[in-house]
Amino acid sequence: MARRFETKLVGPDKHLYRELFKRASNNPILTVRDWPYPANSVFNPAATMYKGKVLLLARVEDRRGFSHLTKAVSDDGISNWVIDEKPTLEPDPDRFPEEEWGIEDPRITWVEELGKYVIVYTSYSKGGPLVSMALTEDFENFEKLGPIMPPEDKDAALFPRKINGKWLLIHRPIPAHSVPGAHIWISMSEDLKYWGQHQILINARKGGWWDANKVGLNAPPLETPEGWLILYHGVKQTAAGAIYRLGLALLDLENPFRVLRRSDEWVFGPSELYEREGDVDDVVFPCGWVHNEKTGEIKMYYGAADTCIAMATTNIKDLLEYIKRCPEPKMN
Repeated sequence: MARRFETKLVGPDKHLYRELFKRASNNPILTVRDWPYPANSVFNPAATMYKGKVLLLARVEDRRGFSHLTKAVSDDGISNWVIDEKPTLEPDPDRFPEEEWGIEDPRITWVEELGKYVIVYTSYSKGGPLVSMALTEDFENFEKLGPIMPPEDKDAALFPRKINGKWLLIHRPIPAHSVPGAHIWISMSEDLKYWGQHQILINARKGGWWDANKVGLNAPPLETPEGWLILYHGVKQTAAGAIYRLGLALLDLENPFRVLRRSDEWVFGPSELYEREGDVDDVVFPCGWVHNEKTGEIKMYYGAADTCIAMATTNIKDLLEYIKRCPEPKMN
């Protein structure tokens, strides 16, 4: 279940807790039954605001086992979704051979400097998953830039603005030999194509931790006055299989290579039936969230059990209150 944090109460109510994230009452909000064409599953959607509406770019796995991306739009981000009648962004292995086995798990960042949305996604090549990038202004026409990281690498998203004159990318490579474990890295670029100054940002812990051995970014970094808010997943291997849960971290606003805080506990995990049973059991996996700056509300969209799409809400104030009480991170 989702982890809880203690409210500042005294007297007989001092042990009451409240959830950081509240699931939508109509979860799952999208399934293959809603899709206008045959598919095996719909999950792991990117999310953004577009023309005043919530836009999801969902991963759709077809009945061959290959994934593509399809757009769904809603006025309230909860119901009455308008879904493209055919795939919105498909693999193009003739021009981009790294997409031969499909494209999946997108993250969307609006970049004011470019006047475009940047979509960072995973291409599944013969050599394994790698990070690719595409640009769009309207989610109908796309300019694919091709791979920006070699395999194996995934779980990537771009920061929405340059910092100290450089673009920053969070991603999750898996080095073959040099660094054991799957950690979250951060890299810099001047042109969005060639990346360097690679550095581990959030390490996978060891031992019995919920995020031991394997971590990865979920939604794109969210800029706040307190720093960049990071939502990431950790994978715990159990006798019954892996469990995907979510944690939080806070990065320095002008030096995102510096992690200010990191949650020791997980803050959201599979508990409902649609999260615990599916193509891959016990998985909650967001690829996007949308922040209403007027109300502070955040809608987090996530894949549940690699089968359907669900949504949970929270408030930026609550997230920042929680993460600022978390410890400064230590390498383990």
